[in-house]
Amino acid sequence: MEALAIVNPAAGFGKCAKLLGSALDRLRTAGVQFDTAETEHAGHATEIARAAFRSGYRKFIAVGGDGTSFEIVNGLFPEAAASGEIPTLGFLPLGTGNSFLKDFTDSGVEYATQAIIENRSRPCDVIRLKHKQGAVYYINILSLGFVADVCTLAGRFKRLGAASYGLAVVLTLARFQKRVFRLKLDGTPQADPPPTALLIFNNSKFTGGNMMLAPYADTSNGQIEIVRWSADRFDFIRNFPKCYDGSHINHPLIWTGRARQIDLDFDEPVDIMIDGEVMTVQCESLDVLPSALNVMV
Repeated sequence: MEALAIVNPAAGFGKCAKLLGSALDRLRTAGVQFDTAETEHAGHATEIARAAFRSGYRKFIAVGGDGTSFEIVNGLFPEAAASGEIPTLGFLPLGTGNSFLKDFTDSGVEYATQAIIENRSRPCDVIRLKHKQGAVYYINILSLGFVADVCTLAGRFKRLGAASYGLAVVLTLARFQKRVFRLKLDGTPQADPPPTALLIFNNSKFTGGNMMLAPYADTSNGQIEIVRWSADRFDFIRNFPKCYDGSHINHPLIWTGRARQIDLDFDEPVDIMIDGEVMTVQCESLDVLPSALNVMV
């Protein structure tokens, strides 16, 4: 069956559009058969993937960044899970972060392209976030606190391009805040959770391109990896560079755990960053759809 390559030409601040032709030509030259569809607005990849799955496509290629993959996953689920069929997702990482692939390679486009050409794939869990208005699905990371605050603020400075994130980091540190997030892990409430600067629920290890925020995460172990960092501002600043090699995990104010089901007892909507996308929702629970997706890596 032919694949459907869903292309976000705006990914990577327009970088995707410039690299697109040669990347797709290489696949065609290698004998990969696929159709293409380009996105025209936010959320369009979700609409395209949902319609394509219903029309019989089972193999997809995300051409863009983490946000493109996120939209495709949300077009495939929950329908794919209800059907009992396991779709396959490949990647041409021509966007900004491309964090998910970092679990498997440092070679980016070259590695991902070869995986598609060789039709190489492995099972991957999908995590479902239930919130007051519905559900969202992801394969990389859900972040609350510092990372979500940075991404939310960066969205207001998009006209600055990549520099928007640097400015957002500075401003978020200036107004540094901690919040209490109450959790229930596999039915057991956590007693007296501390005020927290950063709370993440990971399926894979990396975020922001090269930050290994959850070094123990595994994309196919059927569990959600949790990292909670409760440091104060200056301690947080001093130790944050260790996120790039995962050694921050040894900090005495960091707690890690894992669970298959997490209940989120939040009184109000919060800003979240989920696979590179920012939204404000009232979170209710997280659970794992084990090996619900095949990823070409």
